[in-house]
Amino acid sequence: MDPFKIPKMKKAEYDSLIKRQYVSRIAFIGGGEPYIAPFLYVFDGKHMYFLSTNYGRKIEYFRSDPKVCVEVEEYVPDLSSFMFVSLQGSLEEVTGPQEKKKIREQFVRMIAKNLLSGHVLTALGHPQQDPPEAIAREDRSLVWKLTAVKDIVALKNG
Repeated sequence: MDPFKIPKMKKAEYDSLIKRQYVSRIAFIGGGEPYIAPFLYVFDGKHMYFLSTNYGRKIEYFRSDPKVCVEVEEYVPDLSSFMFVSLQGSLEEVTGPQEKKKIREQFVRMIAKNLLSGHVLTALGHPQQDPPEAIAREDRSLVWKLTAVKDIVALKNG
């Protein structure tokens, strides 16, 4: 008996999923073992951008091998409806001051739009008491861009 295959999403569908959501998981290759961590992101219609604290295991893994797999999902609690997209590519550090500021401003808008708690600032290298605008003013985090996407798997239930 052939297994049932989950239907694939079209590009417009998975782009819409990526635009709606703002939490992803990034799998790094680290010391021969996979390492996965959650990341907030913004999407400009072409690239996904991530802010990373400038400490922790992920930095070591990024520096040793920037190849990653990024996953974004959406589902209802009983899983009667779900979809996900998985993108294999590489992270590239954004170093230009103007580009970093522009991306950080996108994070400020995303946090405000989604009414995220101040606690989320701690995941971005800031004390939770900071206003979200501090993300754009201060250089406390690294800015990464997903590039060189080699494979995309995007599936949904019926």
